[in-house]
Amino acid sequence: MKRGELYRIYKPHSRDPKKYRVFVVVSRQLAIDSSFSTVICAPIYTKCDEGLNTQVDVGIIEGLKHDSCIYCDELVSFQKSVLTDFIGALSPEKMVELNETLKIALAIED
Repeated sequence: MKRGELYRIYKPHSRDPKKYRVFVVVSRQLAIDSSFSTVICAPIYTKCDEGLNTQVDVGIIEGLKHDSCIYCDELVSFQKSVLTDFIGALSPEKMVELNETLKIALAIED
């Protein structure tokens, strides 16, 4: 498992209307490779809010069926064991964009 990889998760939350949702792993690689049983992920939705600076556009290039957005304001923790249905991965350029967007979402100043 690597930072920036996308995984489809079955029924990630009881309040999620979708049967499956794709998430991108955003934990630092050191934590992913450690004995911690969980990783931090960001959900991907097909509905994007124009002008919202805490979303990253993704789509077919990343392994998805539709143009979508990573919602960096909705970070969640999952057991590593549920991340088994690999979909794709972010390019190095998308990783830079994700990092910048996470800084905005978490109010991290340089």
